[in-house]
Amino acid sequence: MYQSNTVSILNEEYSNIRKFFNKSNIFITGGTGFLGKILINKLLASCPALNTIYLLVRTKNNESVDARLDEMFADPVFESLKQVSTKYTLHLKAIAGDCLKPGLGLNSNDRQLLIDHVDVVFHMAATVRFDEKLKSAVKINVHGTYDIMQLCKEMKKLKSVVHVSTAYTHCPRRTIEEKLYSTQNNPKSLMLMAEYIPDKLLDYVTSILLGKWPNTYTFTKAVAEDVIRVYTGILPVGVFRPGIVISTYQEPVSGWIDNFYGPTGAIAGAGTGLIRTLQCNPKALANMVPVDFCVNSMIAASWDIYERHNAKKFLADIPVYNFCTPNENQLTWGEFTTKNTKYGLMYPTSKAIWYLCYSNATNKVSHMLSICFLHYLPALFIDFLCLCIGKEPRLLNTYKKIHKFINVISHFSTRDWDFHIDNVQSLWSRMSSIDKTEFFFDMRQLDWDFYLQQYFRGIRKYLLKDPLETIPKALVKWNRLYWQHQILKAIIYLILMIIVWTFLKN
Repeated sequence: MYQSNTVSILNEEYSNIRKFFNKSNIFITGGTGFLGKILINKLLASCPALNTIYLLVRTKNNESVDARLDEMFADPVFESLKQVSTKYTLHLKAIAGDCLKPGLGLNSNDRQLLIDHVDVVFHMAATVRFDEKLKSAVKINVHGTYDIMQLCKEMKKLKSVVHVSTAYTHCPRRTIEEKLYSTQNNPKSLMLMAEYIPDKLLDYVTSILLGKWPNTYTFTKAVAEDVIRVYTGILPVGVFRPGIVISTYQEPVSGWIDNFYGPTGAIAGAGTGLIRTLQCNPKALANMVPVDFCVNSMIAASWDIYERHNAKKFLADIPVYNFCTPNENQLTWGEFTTKNTKYGLMYPTSKAIWYLCYSNATNKVSHMLSICFLHYLPALFIDFLCLCIGKEPRLLNTYKKIHKFINVISHFSTRDWDFHIDNVQSLWSRMSSIDKTEFFFDMRQLDWDFYLQQYFRGIRKYLLKDPLETIPKALVKWNRLYWQHQILKAIIYLILMIIVWTFLKN
């Protein structure tokens, strides 16, 4: 809901959230990532009276932090913001730093600047790779959180800190309430292990340290929450746990997404004809949330944390917000894949190498058989043809990478969790009408059919770099791929019939 700055300022007196951000200085880690881009976009567009947003940015490929900021704002997701305001850059300042380094890699001047001026902190920086080495995951997700909290403890004007976690932080549990759970792991001991134990030895003991956690990501995010727990009653901090975050619903543009993480990679792979099977339970609930809803809820949570702290309700427990799908409007994995297959056929991509032929495998045995016959055998055949004509075979290696990715997400697509969302729903009920309009995040009102249609269009446009104008061309190719697919099926059935007939005859 983008408005002109004039209209926004006139409505300011009716918006509790805008009042909260008036003249505020905000510090954001992870701002150049998927979630961060939408957060920055929303704050600049909807809270024009904020003072400065400080972004922690690490140098990369010898680029300066300012150059990286310019590169980030070249993303099409910022086009709407640029139309609303040409002065948005005046509210931004890049701060050189790195969560992998001690003290966030801040120099003394920048650190003092943040200590003296920052009012609100959004800590989103994290490695989200499920197969990340434990050493790196601990340094970024745990030690990075520790360094942020140490910095926040020194901030003179601090009003609110939002630590962004994940709904699956405590995935070994089947019921996940909006409260902090103990992992029975000492964060400081884990940080020392990551710092001083040799890499090979740490890799060897990783599975022992993880225990019931399926990967280093969820494990280290759980330990990071233990870091936050220490500041109960000391700092105005809250923990925000989103579900599986996928593309935008409406703001600033429908269907925008910039990464292949999680189910997005599977849908993109299916749309291009590469992935034909995924191990999932069609009846299990798919806890997916739009990134713009997620950001709006985070912004509202930062205001709520401040209100709780001022009301002295804050001392007993750190507030936790599970931003997940509600019981009134849930989506199953079966519905998710069926709807995306429907929209994949409606908006075929010209980048496809085969016809969209996708199915869910309900157990590991059927999944492995599907992989063997639908992935590996075609890959071997095509790579053999490539060798015969003097081209480099690549498909088999591509599938090895794909299967590694599929195995990672299967843990979450075959199980159910009961996420309690009382704090999120209570927050929504207490917001003013203008805040509900400007910072809309009510998942009960989400139209899944419209959303998933925009989601697939966004995958096609933003990830596959295939503009919608190519649909007529893609339909011609799609028709050819369809008949190739049918002919191949007929040949396979014929071969099977001959084999069966020969076997019975003998």
